Amino acid sequence: MRVGISIGEVHRFELGEALLIYREQQRSFITLHRAEARKQGPPVLGPAQPLTTAFVEDLVESLGGSAAAEVLPETVLAKSDRLIAWWTPRRRRQMFFENAEGKAAELNGKVFPQPPLVWRVANGTLNIRALCENRRPGAETALAVAPFWNLSEDGQVCLGSMRCPDNASVAAIAGWEAGFYQSAFTHANVGRLTRHPGGHDALWGELAQKRKPFPKEALISIPQTLLEFIQGR
Repeated sequence: MRVGISIGEVHRFELGEALLIYREQQRSFITLHRAEARKQGPPVLGPAQPLTTAFVEDLVESLGGSAAAEVLPETVLAKSDRLIAWWTPRRRRQMFFENAEGKAAELNGKVFPQPPLVWRVANGTLNIRALCENRRPGAETALAVAPFWNLSEDGQVCLGSMRCPDNASVAAIAGWEAGFYQSAFTHANVGRLTRHPGGHDALWGELAQKRKPFPKEALISIPQTLLEFIQGR
C-alpha cells in the first residue's frame, strides 16, 4: 500500500509480518507470522513462530519508542521506558492545605519535616510510600503509609489540578516532587494515615515549623516491599 505523509513524500510499505493475539478470559498469547507475497491476490500468512524479545525490541524502536540512555543518580531505584522509582531522605518541605471544614487552615503554607519517601511514576500516575529508616531501601525493604491527604490506599496520588511532567525520565523527578508539594492537600482518601493518637491534623500540627526529624513511630507499616511497590503489586 502507499502512504502519504504531510511533508509531501510518498513511501511504499509492504506487509512483512503479522501478530495474532489469542485471548481466553485473563490469559493471552501472541504468535508471529511472516507474510508471504503472491503473484496475484493478497499475501498469505505463514506458520506461527514464537515471539522473540529481539523482535519486540526492534518493533518498539521502529515506532520511535526507544528511550535515550540516562545517567542514573543514586536516588533512583528502578527505571524503564515508562516507569521510574526513586527515594528521598528525610527533609523539610513547605505544604499547602485546603479543606471545606477548615481543620488544617492554620497549617497552610508552613514548613514541616518529611519522612523518607519512595516515589513511583508509571504511565502518568504517581504513587508514594514512606520509609521507616532514613536510608536507601532494598528490594525487600518493608514500606509504610505516606501520611498525606490526596493519596489512595495503594499510595496513588489524586493528581487533580497538579502540574506534573508528562514523562518518567530522570530529568522529570524534580518536576514530580515540585508538583506534589506545590499542590494543595485537600482531603483524606483513606481512614487512617498515621499512628499518632490525634490523627492527621494533630501530627502535622505538632510538626509545623519544627526542625526535629519526622517521628518514625507515627508511620503505619504495611505488608508491602519495595519490589512489590515498584511492580505495582
